[in-house]
Amino acid sequence: MDFHSILQYILFVAVVTVLVKPLGGYMEKVFSRQATVLDRLCVPIERLIYRVTAIDSNVEMTSTQYAVCFVLFSLAGTLLLYAILRLQGFLPWFFPKYLTTPLSPDLALNTAISFSTTTTWQAYGGENTMSYFSQMVGLCAQNFLAGAAGLAIGIAFIRGFARQLSKTLGNFWVDTTRALLWILLPGALVGAVLLVWQGVPMNFHHYAVATTLEGSKEVIPQGPVAALEFIKNLGTNGGGFFNVNGSHPYENPTPLANFMEMLAIVLLPAALTNTFGRMIRQPRQGWLLYSLMVVLFAIGLISVHLFEQHGKPTSR
Repeated sequence: MDFHSILQYILFVAVVTVLVKPLGGYMEKVFSRQATVLDRLCVPIERLIYRVTAIDSNVEMTSTQYAVCFVLFSLAGTLLLYAILRLQGFLPWFFPKYLTTPLSPDLALNTAISFSTTTTWQAYGGENTMSYFSQMVGLCAQNFLAGAAGLAIGIAFIRGFARQLSKTLGNFWVDTTRALLWILLPGALVGAVLLVWQGVPMNFHHYAVATTLEGSKEVIPQGPVAALEFIKNLGTNGGGFFNVNGSHPYENPTPLANFMEMLAIVLLPAALTNTFGRMIRQPRQGWLLYSLMVVLFAIGLISVHLFEQHGKPTSR
């Protein structure tokens, strides 16, 4: 293993470790409904959501009620996304000249289920299958909503350890709303702006057609890539704007962009260990969990590195 690889790996783990405690403490405050720096902006929006949806934020749920709400929320998201995908030809930003792969019923259903469950497995090429409307209003929105619901389930799981004598786990709608307003939206907004700074496209223009030196025509896809790119990583969703995902230079144009995107993937899972320790009032347990994660990560990282760097391509 060369020196530069070791330096990159150590730097990455060090940055994550430094951010675990402040982010973990922030999430503990968010879900415990303590004061945070974003309250002045988020609390009025939160209250408006509860007023419009007739949600009583003071009512807590049993494990069964919490699970039922999660399933119904995921089902509604799946059906809405399926409808958007099936009707994308009648919705804005649909370019039939370039979107040549039809969204068949089975492909649309597969994609809808995949994104609403944060599985986000892709069986399509985004640049020749999905319109900008489908990418943003459909897939990107589900990355936020499904990610927030998954984070809420994680917090409910932690409360199960912290409240051994209680029958309630909190309120699913409150936890999901707070995960969305206080964590995913601000994190994705900052991350997307940083990606735009690094050269990731963020527009709603038509595809560009360039003429090569040989005189042939080449179609260059573009679109609101940055908005989808960061939340897919932050919410651990996957499912890129382009067919080759993070291998595409528009999704991952520079080493710094690559570092930020990798950081976004691990930040919330890593910080949740600290949130766990704080919520059960045993911080050492959180650091123990994080240490185990680092050990497993290091084992996997070293193994993959050795296999990739010592490959022997066969030749005929």
